[in-house]
Order: sequence, then C-alpha cells, then structure tokens
Amino acid sequence: MRKDSRLSRVLHILAHLAVSKNAMTSTEIAKMLTTNPVVVRRTMGLLREYGYVQSSNGRSGGWVLARPLNEMTLLDIHQALGTTTLFTISLEDEHSSCPIEKSINAHLGDVLDDAESLILTRFGEITLDVLLKL
Repeated sequence: MRKDSRLSRVLHILAHLAVSKNAMTSTEIAKMLTTNPVVVRRTMGLLREYGYVQSSNGRSGGWVLARPLNEMTLLDIHQALGTTTLFTISLEDEHSSCPIEKSINAHLGDVLDDAESLILTRFGEITLDVLLKL
C-alpha cells in the first residue's frame, strides 16, 4: 500500500523556503524532492490558493512564503492539500448485511474517527516555525 507523503514533503519545502534568501523555482524544488516540476507546481498552487506561498515569473522568480511559518499550522497545510483522511485502513464492506461485520466496522470506525480527531486537533496546535527548531 502506497503512503501519502505530500504533507511531509510540503513541510520540507516550506522549511526550505523559510531559510532561503531567494525564491526557489519549481525545478529546484523538484530536484530536492526527486520529483517532477509539474507535481511541484500543482501542489504549490494549492498552497497559493490559501495564501501560504506566492510565485513570480522571470529571472529571479520562483516560490516564496507569503506569510511567516509561525502563522501556519500543520492543520492549515493538511487542509490546503485537500487530504480527506489520515489513515489508509479501510473497513470491510463486502457483506453489509452481516451483523458481525456491522459491529466490527462500527467499533473500528469509532476508534479511527477518535484517533483522527485527536491528531487533527494536535495539528492545529503546532505552528510550522517549530520545524526549524532542532
């Protein structure tokens, strides 16, 4: 099962932008992450829609932070990426009329919902400036 690493990769980019003296191009970021510049532009475009980054064209163009890291939380970035769930655990649904399956799914669903709620609450408490405090 493939893991969704977009959040950690975007946090990596934002931390680099915070310490960079110059704008970073999509190509530079793509090389850093070993990905394609189109993927970088698409992902950064999501952050731009929320006002977390800005981009400019031209010789000294590229991506820069639109606000300081202490004004963004993990939850902000998670939501900007459009991530719908934190867990890739899925519930069985082949036998929806089975009372045992219904009971198992209800209990597992409650646990996963509680865990996700707790994580998202914690995400909202952590500003991105802590990423640069080693």
